[in-house]
Amino acid sequence: MSSSPWPALNEKTLAIIMGGGAGSRLFPLTKERSKPAVPLAGKYRLVDIPISNCINAGLRRIYVLTQFNSASLHRHISASYKFDNFSRSFVEILAAQQTPTATSWYQGTADAVRQNLRDFLQQPYEYFVILSGDQLYRMDFRDVLKQHIESEAELTIATIPVQREAASGFGIMHTDASQRITHFVEKPKDPAVLDGLRIPAELLPTLGLPEGAELYQASMGIYVFNRSALIKALDNEHVDFGKHVIPEMIRSHRVRAYIFQGYWEDIGTIRSFFDANLNLTNPVPEFSFFDAGAAVYTHARFLPGSKINGATVSNAIISDGCIIDGAVIERSVIGVRSYIKGGTTIRNSIVMGADFYDVNRPVGDSGPELGIGRDCVIDHAIIDKNARIGNGVVVTPEGKPEDFDGPNFYVRDGIVIVPKGAVIEDGTRI
Repeated sequence: MSSSPWPALNEKTLAIIMGGGAGSRLFPLTKERSKPAVPLAGKYRLVDIPISNCINAGLRRIYVLTQFNSASLHRHISASYKFDNFSRSFVEILAAQQTPTATSWYQGTADAVRQNLRDFLQQPYEYFVILSGDQLYRMDFRDVLKQHIESEAELTIATIPVQREAASGFGIMHTDASQRITHFVEKPKDPAVLDGLRIPAELLPTLGLPEGAELYQASMGIYVFNRSALIKALDNEHVDFGKHVIPEMIRSHRVRAYIFQGYWEDIGTIRSFFDANLNLTNPVPEFSFFDAGAAVYTHARFLPGSKINGATVSNAIISDGCIIDGAVIERSVIGVRSYIKGGTTIRNSIVMGADFYDVNRPVGDSGPELGIGRDCVIDHAIIDKNARIGNGVVVTPEGKPEDFDGPNFYVRDGIVIVPKGAVIEDGTRI
């Protein structure tokens, strides 16, 4: 987008990030925090991704809607996103609340926006960018807004091309050659229905996609509404954008697709969260935090550089403030303030680290120290923050069901999760 109209357009645009529901598919990581507050890549939180995409695009008026376990998310946002007093920029949380017109919690994405609509409409915003709080991607929303305005759309929905085998897991949009959305099917399973939803052949060359490719447009849950269209879309009792509002608007409004072709991962389950983190350890990951032109922002902790004393580390991310003594770390993400003692092997795992250093232990406390003890084996596991793992502990999903609740641990999608603040005594085998 040309530079001249953008500052004015920025003033007219509000970003709304959906904080999600209870996050049950990410349990136990959401046991004590909301889904957007779940740690990512060692030092970030999931919510940092959409907020950073907004800031990098010049969108600096941002609300985050949440209702479950929002205390840690509120602390993170308050500590991370501070704008100067001479700016009208903000990142604020709107938690579910009782009002004269609404006495219940958010019933869905559309209901969450509706319950806060009076706040959103107090300023003369013309465009509303509605985003998910649990996705990993990098998108320039200026490009989306540019297409939205030039196409005279009332609603633009970001979509991503997916293969046929993946299409049944998404809401699939069908467009004509001008990218106007004509049809929407939620998670289509019928092969005959899928056949009619393919990206039109004449559209493929304009997208740089192979001729004859069998691809489908999956909704990314990213929407740009005009002001009047959003008001009209929510003048009802519909509770969800994807299930209720979007299908109705396709029939009555100008709805277009913005087709995105970069990396995008919906982090809604333990398996997708685990895989997205470990993929970051690849030599050339599909998503890179090393893009200086589009940084990912987070809480500046001012921690010291990590100390690695005689350890063997390969394909790993080591965050700030860690001490690693003589351990073997392979294809793992090690979070801030992690303390890992000698003789321990960590492979294919996520260690989230700690919120503090273990320097003020009570006198007489003989339990495990904060961090991971000596001679442990951690494999295909997620060790949540502030966990205390004793010496000689083994954590592995081998021999366990795909989903299982154990004493002080959980197994989800074949991955062992040690919850936040857990204490695992010396010699324990999980």
